[in-house]
Amino acid sequence: MNKIKNFMQQSWLLIVSSFCFGLLIAVTSAALSPRIRQNEINKRNRMVTVLLPEAKDFILLDEQVEIQSLQGKKEKVEIYKVMSKADECVGWSFEAAGSGFADKIKLVIALDKNFEKIAGFDVLSSNETPGFGDQIKYDYFRDQFEGAPAGELRLITVGERETKDSEIVAISGATISSEAVVEIVSNSVTQIKEQMRKKGIIGNDKQ
Repeated sequence: MNKIKNFMQQSWLLIVSSFCFGLLIAVTSAALSPRIRQNEINKRNRMVTVLLPEAKDFILLDEQVEIQSLQGKKEKVEIYKVMSKADECVGWSFEAAGSGFADKIKLVIALDKNFEKIAGFDVLSSNETPGFGDQIKYDYFRDQFEGAPAGELRLITVGERETKDSEIVAISGATISSEAVVEIVSNSVTQIKEQMRKKGIIGNDKQ
């Protein structure tokens, strides 16, 4: 009888402790969430400023843009109109993600003011293999996207990296990571461009 009583007491303490611990985590997470998100926004804006040097301000569009992810799910994308110090549109930026070799790859992508050429991308988060897949962060790979047409991109294994066209040369030994980035950029850019044209956000001198 004493053993049963002790077991009940210990179980009750464990349940209460677990509940309090879980509640503490939830409260802490809720309190830190806005700060974490703001840090992410600040990081993204710094990256876009490098991709679009004239950037001074970032205006979130009121228009909802929805695309189909590479996994086939519908998802809303926040599009930012990038403004200069003279209050002129110098480009556009947004975040896009997809599955890489090791884990999810999250990018920030920038385009010119006419949404005709890719200004470039940077990596917000990635856990690709050090020395191989993580070379998606290296300039020699990323520079291929700068000036490429805002449309369907294609990964090739051999070619000239300096040529600014729709063909992107893969990283040696990291084809999957290279392909993941090309698919993320190509899929998001083509769909967003189409949606923005339909909504009249770009085209017909809307900028």
